[in-house]
Amino acid sequence: MARRSLGTRQARRADLVARFANRRAELKLLISHPDTDPGVRAEAVRRLGRLPRDASPVRLRCRDQIDGRPRGVLSRFGLSRVRFRELALRGELPGIRKASW
Repeated sequence: MARRSLGTRQARRADLVARFANRRAELKLLISHPDTDPGVRAEAVRRLGRLPRDASPVRLRCRDQIDGRPRGVLSRFGLSRVRFRELALRGELPGIRKASW
């Protein structure tokens, strides 16, 4: 089980990503467009660098929704492999059955 502080840090990062998403997209478009003037491109790179680091979506981590475990997360369910197996064997996940052949 992950520490509670890691979950709150993740939530804070998610808020920052959402808040700066439009501004980052505009700057990235200016930087990547081939017809952009080099001076404008350099200013866009500087402005992008001044944004908070945690505003980058790459810094988000997929975590288990129940206990916050960072590794082995099944994105379809939002659960870690450990929690998924536990809930599936108890029959608490609808439509999930243990395979046998």
